[in-house]
Amino acid sequence: MNLENLSRIDLNLLVCLKVLFEELNVTRAANRLCLSQSAVSKSLAKLRLQFNDPLFVRTSHGLKPTPRALNLVPKLDRLIIQLEQINQPDEFSPDTSHQKFNIALVESAYPLILPHFLPALFSKAPNVSISSHNWSDNTFESLRNGELDIGITGRDIDITHAALTMPTPKYISETEIYRDRQMCVVRKDHPILNKDWNLDRYLNLRHIQVRCDGSDRWLLDYKLAESGLERDIAITVPDFNSASALCTYSDFIFTAPSYFTRLVAEHYDLTVIPLPMAFPPMAYTLFWSSDRGNDPALHWLKSLIISKTQNLR
Repeated sequence: MNLENLSRIDLNLLVCLKVLFEELNVTRAANRLCLSQSAVSKSLAKLRLQFNDPLFVRTSHGLKPTPRALNLVPKLDRLIIQLEQINQPDEFSPDTSHQKFNIALVESAYPLILPHFLPALFSKAPNVSISSHNWSDNTFESLRNGELDIGITGRDIDITHAALTMPTPKYISETEIYRDRQMCVVRKDHPILNKDWNLDRYLNLRHIQVRCDGSDRWLLDYKLAESGLERDIAITVPDFNSASALCTYSDFIFTAPSYFTRLVAEHYDLTVIPLPMAFPPMAYTLFWSSDRGNDPALHWLKSLIISKTQNLR
């Protein structure tokens, strides 16, 4: 570690750079920092010297980051989060905290997981707030950067299966919350309900697919491919509720975790039918950054979720 080089870094300049990235406008950045425009411009000039790069170029739509600047964004995000953590107390007091927790969830986890811990969370910590985010292919990196505190999504249990669908990075820790199996939903008067139900009939139907974790392929598709089979995907949608609604006025079939299929069957007046093939269960899993194992607020949140959902297992 070169402490002499570190001593030359002005943290105020890095904060200014962070706000400039977010605003892409000198005037708005100055307002947020409670500085004059000229002061922000001078800080930007110093940053350009420090990084030997223009960092931003002016366009008709505001500032545009250079490639060098874009490369700095994730590093700067991690640094800011770590600096914030240095200033946090060694203990977390939920009854007095005003902390905002950022949580990413797969859509089907909202009705399954949240009702079990949110009431207790706001009872014990009445002044905290929750900002929820969609689970995406960037969630693990956002957990690492500190932009998210925890993430909850479905994960294939077998490590070889998970490597196909959603491998967990080494910098992420995890614990299983709930296991579920896949079921199917169709409209209540679907003609398939009057016939014997088997894999051939399942594959002869057209399917609705939800794009999960940035991928159009589920483990189900990989397992079918092992036998030289595939589903006929009629439409791919971004969320589970849209997929369920499509079943109400079409002959399409939607495959999803059983807990969710039971809920949407009642809500949309659909019929639940089994997945006509042997298929391993999946696990709703809680993820967090391994680097934040000693964060008292995160530890409190994780412990609360785990304790309140243990009856689901």
